[in-house]
Amino acid sequence: MKPKALIIDDERLMRDQVRDALTKAWPELEITGEAANGIDAITAIEAHQPDIIFLDIRMPGMTGLEVAALVADRVHIVFVTAYDQHAIEAFERGAVDYLLKPVDDERLEVTVARLKQRLTGGKASGPANVQPELAELIAQLAQKLHPNLGKPQLRWIKATIGGNLRLIPVEEVVYFQADDKYTRVFTAQSEALIRSPIKELTEELDSDRFWKIHRATIVNASEIAGVARDVRDRLMVALKSRSEKLEVSRSFTHLFKQM
Repeated sequence: MKPKALIIDDERLMRDQVRDALTKAWPELEITGEAANGIDAITAIEAHQPDIIFLDIRMPGMTGLEVAALVADRVHIVFVTAYDQHAIEAFERGAVDYLLKPVDDERLEVTVARLKQRLTGGKASGPANVQPELAELIAQLAQKLHPNLGKPQLRWIKATIGGNLRLIPVEEVVYFQADDKYTRVFTAQSEALIRSPIKELTEELDSDRFWKIHRATIVNASEIAGVARDVRDRLMVALKSRSEKLEVSRSFTHLFKQM
């Protein structure tokens, strides 16, 4: 029988890319369905009973890690992720495979070969037998991707504006930018100074809401209007509430590969 697979990703273009790449790399694979979020993924897995799922990590509602924890004993899992090497070190010893976005054809061939081996390797290499190892891997990934999980997160910024102290709710911050001994805090209407360094803010802010895009810049993801290349081929972030654009350093371009 042909092996069956599901593609689970909240980005339609990424689902299409994975489907097209798999069609070329593994023509015998039957892609029986897709899902755009974790809850729909669970329903699709129940309905289609796939052998393999290609699973995005960051999705609304239920993350890929949460989906994997629920279905690890039933399917072979390939995480499809935009995270860089530091975040995927945990995969190297794991019971599942991974693909970086955008999917590279050569890397996909390696993944396909591994999956074929697991599918034909008998009971000893089946999904149920890797569940304990996968549970440990999921815990490692959760810690790497969300290092502040369980810690109190910053809710207010104590900033100086014109010699006066003001409490700024973090949700009002458009971005933070390092400036010598201080950090500048930009809201839609104002600019303030704080003494907390960028490194400290990175550890205290919710990493799902505030993205570090440069060693000196943290931006509120909900304030990102779009990204584009400038005349010097630098990736620049346009903001919804302010006119200036923010440079993205090469180390953080992976955050925008889906955009």
